[in-house]
Amino acid sequence: MQESLKSNNLNGRLIAMCGKGGVGKTALTALMIKILVSSGNHLKLLAIDADPAMGLPIALGVDIKKTMGAVRDEIIRTARTAKDERKIELADMLDYMVFEALTELDGYSLIAMGRSEAGGCYCPVNDLLRSAIEELSKGFDIVIIDGEAGLEQIHRNVMRNIDTLIAITDKSARGLQVVDTIKKMAMSGKVIRCSRMGMVINRIRAEEKEQAIKSAREIDIEILGCIPEDDNIAQNDFIGKPILDIEDTSPSIAAVKDIVVKLDVLPSSA
Repeated sequence: MQESLKSNNLNGRLIAMCGKGGVGKTALTALMIKILVSSGNHLKLLAIDADPAMGLPIALGVDIKKTMGAVRDEIIRTARTAKDERKIELADMLDYMVFEALTELDGYSLIAMGRSEAGGCYCPVNDLLRSAIEELSKGFDIVIIDGEAGLEQIHRNVMRNIDTLIAITDKSARGLQVVDTIKKMAMSGKVIRCSRMGMVINRIRAEEKEQAIKSAREIDIEILGCIPEDDNIAQNDFIGKPILDIEDTSPSIAAVKDIVVKLDVLPSSA
């Protein structure tokens, strides 16, 4: 079991969110950030938006000036056109370029992967940037990755190894099927390697909870928690207000705090 955060020694816990589109991965990521920042534990927290749609900055109310996609494009343009001296200079500036894409905020930092405009695979560039992000992440107590629907984006562009993979689903059969597929991919170790995997059932009504948990147990995966439908999140989303601004009394807050405690990234008394 991971050491409690009271010691502020987490050795860089890496937590990644995944699941089918529209199940609430970004909302859960934002709520976890809200809870961790307000916990009073003075953690060094890094959030990584690995979804090219870049929903996390919107949910957090953050204006991103530069994405890792832009860094990637700059490297590719230089590799195509620059002289050898400039290429060497650019390689030496890689850490600075990654730092430029880091947005430092009150209580946490944020990197958005964004989209790359350059065509082609350029796997060596992806590997270079992934290694830079992995190195940067070592300076943080907790790294939370908001991923897109599959695992490939996380593996290819962000991390090869994570501590905890959280598969989010709604009550739909399709959502559970995607979780089952993600579990099999994770267990194979070919796409991404993780030490622990759990499921969160999102947007569930009280009368649906028992049946949803029963269906989820058929997948044979740890159920980290259930998040109730929260009109406050829907309202903030509708008016374009950051999820971070929802009231602490909102029903989703207590549910997500229980999940955070279960993950051993907050002491139970926080």
